[in-house]
Amino acid sequence: MAGKPVRPVNAIDQTRRMLSLVTYLRERPGARIEDVARAFGITEDELVSDLDVLPMCGTSFRGGDLLDIDTDGERIWWHNPAALGAEAAEPLRTAADEATALLVAARAVATLPGLREGDRQALLRATAKVETAAGEAAGASSRLSVTFESEGGVFADVDRAIAERRRLWIRYYSPARDEVTEREIDPIRLVSVGHTYVEAWCRRSEARRTFRLDRVAEIRILDEPSAPPEVELRDLSEALVQPAAEDPEVVVEVGPGGRWVAEYYPHDSADELPDGGLRITLRTPDPASLRRLALRLGRDGRIVEPTGLADSARRAAREALAAYDGVEAAGRTEPHGQDDRQERGL
Repeated sequence: MAGKPVRPVNAIDQTRRMLSLVTYLRERPGARIEDVARAFGITEDELVSDLDVLPMCGTSFRGGDLLDIDTDGERIWWHNPAALGAEAAEPLRTAADEATALLVAARAVATLPGLREGDRQALLRATAKVETAAGEAAGASSRLSVTFESEGGVFADVDRAIAERRRLWIRYYSPARDEVTEREIDPIRLVSVGHTYVEAWCRRSEARRTFRLDRVAEIRILDEPSAPPEVELRDLSEALVQPAAEDPEVVVEVGPGGRWVAEYYPHDSADELPDGGLRITLRTPDPASLRRLALRLGRDGRIVEPTGLADSARRAAREALAAYDGVEAAGRTEPHGQDDRQERGL
């Protein structure tokens, strides 16, 4: 069931596809997986992933109301299509707090910059209908408001660029290098793993890169079409950073206070040391970024290999220590300087 997706997708594309998939499957009992995947322009793996989600959807969480859809590996079977039939439909009932939360969220989303005007108008019409249905409960929502941080605007621009297949220009802060760079990227998809990221083809590095939205200092949607190379989407459910086998190998030794490194960094091996620490072997496309880790560890760890990186981390630590020594030296001479000024009548 392997294969490459025909085109990149985002969360909105996937939601639309799954809504269409419900209607498609209801009209085609026993449909073949390969036929359905071809009809929707996706891989069989993507289709099976959708099928894993659909059984958690339905008119309620009561037994029989969820979609009873499964597959034997070749065909797809829907055992209770009547669950969504008109005869099974019930009026939607919401509590006051649910109606308030829904209205506040809808109004907030409607103010997002970059939202397509057609989507904005559709959302406002739906909001008006919910207000009418909510009655008095809608009053509380009018006294509440939500303001999105800058990431919200970035998210809207990225989502729009993906939908319209347009290139993006960004100014991006890289904490590993402590610098802001300008890049043009072809966005592929939005992903959320703790934070929200855009996976994209970076025209500066000519490689696939992942950018955290709250580190985007500035963003513009360009007129140039987005044309990322056809790439196989990675499974990011386990971790965002997934080193490749060809990435350089780095060996870090940590004491008991640095064992957390093995929990936060994907690694090839973590061998126990006599003092209770670990010898960790990991891979990274940018070994220089681990200098910051070495400084953070302090006495709790050190880079062992490669030797060039170990020397670089050692120099960085010495430079940091020298800066503190300079501050301390200035502090020790300040009282003497004050006495001199007093003696000169200054």
